Amino acid sequence: MQFVDKVTIEIESGSGGDGIVSWRREKYEPMGGPAGGDGGHGGSVIIEATDELNTLLDFKYKSIFKGEEGQKGRSKNRHGKRGQSLIIKVPCGTIVRDSETGNAIGDLTEKGQQLLVATGGRGGRGNARFTSSIRQAPQFCEPGEAGINRVLELELKLIADIGIIGMPNAGKSTLISVISAAKPKIADYPFTTLTPNLGVVKRDSGDGVFVADIPGLIEGASDGLGLGHEFLRHVERTRFLLHLVDISSCEDPDEALLLFRVINNELAQYSEKLSQKPQIVVLSKIDAVDEATLDAMLMAFKSETSQRMLAISSVAQQGLEPLKNAMFSLLDSMPREEEAVDIVLDPKAMDHDDSDYEITREGKVFFISGGKIERLLKVMDVRNKAAVFRTLNILKAMGVYKALEKAGAQEGHIVNMAGMEFEYYPDDK
Repeated sequence: MQFVDKVTIEIESGSGGDGIVSWRREKYEPMGGPAGGDGGHGGSVIIEATDELNTLLDFKYKSIFKGEEGQKGRSKNRHGKRGQSLIIKVPCGTIVRDSETGNAIGDLTEKGQQLLVATGGRGGRGNARFTSSIRQAPQFCEPGEAGINRVLELELKLIADIGIIGMPNAGKSTLISVISAAKPKIADYPFTTLTPNLGVVKRDSGDGVFVADIPGLIEGASDGLGLGHEFLRHVERTRFLLHLVDISSCEDPDEALLLFRVINNELAQYSEKLSQKPQIVVLSKIDAVDEATLDAMLMAFKSETSQRMLAISSVAQQGLEPLKNAMFSLLDSMPREEEAVDIVLDPKAMDHDDSDYEITREGKVFFISGGKIERLLKVMDVRNKAAVFRTLNILKAMGVYKALEKAGAQEGHIVNMAGMEFEYYPDDK
């Protein structure tokens, strides 16, 4: 299966249903009043983590998602049905970012964890909502509010306990195939592994630990060379590393140490945290070298690093049980630390901006912006005079007319609110 770990999606919550203008028409109520119901709220968009996926591949074929729209209001004061929320399933370990700002707005690490990314638009109010002592028969209603449209970036970081790293052809895929049930593609050429493989290594007790075979790194990977950044991010969430060094391909210990240093240098260049992760150094393919060469390699590496060291052959099944015991022992001795992802408050997910208005001027054009103003204008039916007059009265009550006068607006000047332009006439009342 193809592995995809970074995608861009477009989401849109459902629009609210329109309110309606309706009247009571019961047989014995000839003076029946307004009875238009409200529209239903639109469906929200929610992202949820699941352990049933381990790739973002599905989003390559479908990248646009929309919540269900709310139904319009009905007669006899019956409200429209609320739109159903859309739940988008992603693998555990997915970070959600706002594409416009690049900020992380969610880090979904646990099964069932949810992130609200767009609430549905409010349903418009029917004419029954606008009755008052001076307005007995309102002839207008509100349209529903539009849903939220935004672009998100999904980034998957595998959540594995142990990461297997090393140069291409170090034997990582072979190792994970013999210590777990994973079936990675194995062949004798560079970059056989183009995607991380995830396997479970079972303990005698029956539970297991997750091991990720990270594709081969090369010198310059921290700068994006080879597979570079594409997979270094998957190393970040592992608790420790198995660092495989293929000693069968080296003429002497110095060459093997050079390979070991290259990988460690790339980890350090990518992030300080990676360079400080505990490692078990594993000299691999020992079945292809003689005993004297192996002894020389072990001595050289013991002088190079204080990390625990083992020698194995995956093909010949040598040293695998001591390796698994060492893995379990190190895991049990380490406290589990959750990676800190800087999550930023996400106001874009909210369907209503209630911020106060402000007025700016460009020549003879006055711009009024702010959440309250934009919400008010969006639900005004410009085709209905009664609805327009109601809106103007609300603006007056909010002090907009006085604020325009104070800002220097004169008769005939243009006022722009929520993209709509009006000529300004002073309120003399």
